Amino acid sequence: MADASAPAKGKTPRYMQVAGELREAILAGKFGDGQPFPTETALCRQYDVSRFTVREALKRLQAEGLIARRRGSGTIVQPAAARGGALHQPLSNVGELLQYARDSEVEYTERDQGTLPEAVAEQIGEDTNGVWRRFRGVRRHTPETQPIAVTDAYFHEALGDAVDKLDLGAGTLFSQIEKLAGVTIGRVTQDIQAITADARVAGFLEIDEGDPVLRIVRCYLDPKGNVYEISVSHHPGDRFAYAMHIDLDS
Repeated sequence: MADASAPAKGKTPRYMQVAGELREAILAGKFGDGQPFPTETALCRQYDVSRFTVREALKRLQAEGLIARRRGSGTIVQPAAARGGALHQPLSNVGELLQYARDSEVEYTERDQGTLPEAVAEQIGEDTNGVWRRFRGVRRHTPETQPIAVTDAYFHEALGDAVDKLDLGAGTLFSQIEKLAGVTIGRVTQDIQAITADARVAGFLEIDEGDPVLRIVRCYLDPKGNVYEISVSHHPGDRFAYAMHIDLDS
């Protein structure tokens, strides 16, 4: 069996490739309306990989909150409403970020590169030294609708030439860089703060300066705790809602 579980240097691990394809299928609704999720055996045949590779891919999707695995019940796709996160603390579930991106459109353009802006670095509280490349995009549900966010996305120099390969029209840059650079998300932190829009943000969001906005700062860290991507988004207060779902252990 041709299982690339130990990829050559610079290649994306096979389990991440499998996870990526399954992730896209889930978000496209291919397993909705009672459609059963494939068994491990079926996935092994479909992707021509070992059971170990399939299980690693499924662990990744489970960590993202896209699927749930229960003894005796197999694998089920989590409904969008169950893909919750948390405010002002580390996120172990990034499924809602993917869902949000699927339901809207954005195209980024490269702005500049250099050290991280001081205001952003101070808010993050992590080691953000080095050179960062910045991209900016305005997100809308459709090209004709009002903006729902303006986002500055920063990528660390450690990602190398993978940043050059980003499809800026695809929208989900964090999931692209994971595949292109072969990095793994170990942790995502998120901070949400209510502020007033300055002139720059107001212009992008088509609102008045001083109007209320939500600023969301997300940091993507690898398993060693290194920050490799940062996004700073501003949302108009009347065009954004955030739902949090908490499961209490019995």
